[in-house]
Amino acid sequence: TWRRPAAILVGNKIALGQIEVGIAGGVDSASDAPVAFDEALRRLVLRFNRARSSGDRLRALAAFRPAMLRPHVPNVNERRTGLSMGEHTERMVRQWAIGRVAQDELALASHRNGVRAYDEGFYDDLVVPYRGLTRDNNLRADSSMEKLARLAPAFDRASGHGTLTAGNSTPLTDGAAAVLLSSGDWARGAGLDPLAWLVDAESAAVDFFGPDAEGLLMAPTYAVARLLARNGLRLQDFDYYEIHEAFAGQ
Repeated sequence: TWRRPAAILVGNKIALGQIEVGIAGGVDSASDAPVAFDEALRRLVLRFNRARSSGDRLRALAAFRPAMLRPHVPNVNERRTGLSMGEHTERMVRQWAIGRVAQDELALASHRNGVRAYDEGFYDDLVVPYRGLTRDNNLRADSSMEKLARLAPAFDRASGHGTLTAGNSTPLTDGAAAVLLSSGDWARGAGLDPLAWLVDAESAAVDFFGPDAEGLLMAPTYAVARLLARNGLRLQDFDYYEIHEAFAGQ
């Protein structure tokens, strides 16, 4: 996730002549997320740290209550709505009438394409093995529509209308990526043959909280459409493209 804006920033600096070369990278470590404690405890610690005298420190400590040690399980919920990305996407697929079968079909195709790409060596020079892991461990080579259909909703369990499951949604997981970007002159001087050229990028945002709110995860539809239009292209003009999003419904 974080490598994309980093790559855009480095690429823009190179295009402007501010730098010749840079490394853009990012990492997600969802399995090792820090555990937070009560907000009141945070304020108490800050008050204690700012205290100038022993008396001020004692008064700060006197405000301590055992309940302040209650841990808060980390999550990725949006702060203003209180909803997870999956819960937001459940709203979005209902709005756009995207059914469970269509989501499972896309998820199955994604698993099969991913497995095929590894088997055919597409990722051999792109993925660095780490602690014995040589490929994306989310892929399910034995997945099928029948297996996907048996999975229960993962986010909307109460209404009976939930369509996002563990099979058509991505898990929270760990990963990292990096890319070396440079000008053509720098690459030639270093004896490097470019694997690809960064020619354009686009970003977008939507109002997902106000009275005219759109789906939280709808921004890529605007960004991709603008990017293609600016370059006179269609999705069908590409041999390969990756939709790096969290849910088949999205």
